[in-house]
Amino acid sequence: MSTSQARPYADTPAPAAPSPQPHPRGVVSPKSPRRARLVLSRVDPWSVLKLSAVLSLCLGIVFVVAVAAVWYVLDDMGVFDSVSKTVADVTRDANSPGTQLQDWLALPRVLTVAAGIAAVDAILLMALATLTAFAYNVSSAVVGGLHVTLTEDS
Repeated sequence: MSTSQARPYADTPAPAAPSPQPHPRGVVSPKSPRRARLVLSRVDPWSVLKLSAVLSLCLGIVFVVAVAAVWYVLDDMGVFDSVSKTVADVTRDANSPGTQLQDWLALPRVLTVAAGIAAVDAILLMALATLTAFAYNVSSAVVGGLHVTLTEDS
């Protein structure tokens, strides 16, 4: 602080801070946490739809990556070759069934099926989340909503 901005009377003490007012329900010690009682009476369906779209997209990506990881582990272990050989031995035709099974278990086809399942799952998750928001709003109008008490950490 420069001397030009200093208080004109340096000998006078600074004004005291105002004393805390008592809580309307009684005296509260300064160390007790504050509480707030709230009611969740309505959920915006549009925001639920947007949030569920983002979350279901993330879950779909995780699902496809997990399927690819499991496929690579099974391929490295030789499971697909073993299953194809077993199917060919059981059917006694060395060319037809095992080759078809290998085509179905190829990585591009498996990932395409996994992406399709993830897309259907994302659409269903978004629809169910939005319908749940509408159902909550209707039931909240009847019952009065969800009562929540928030407490400040100390």
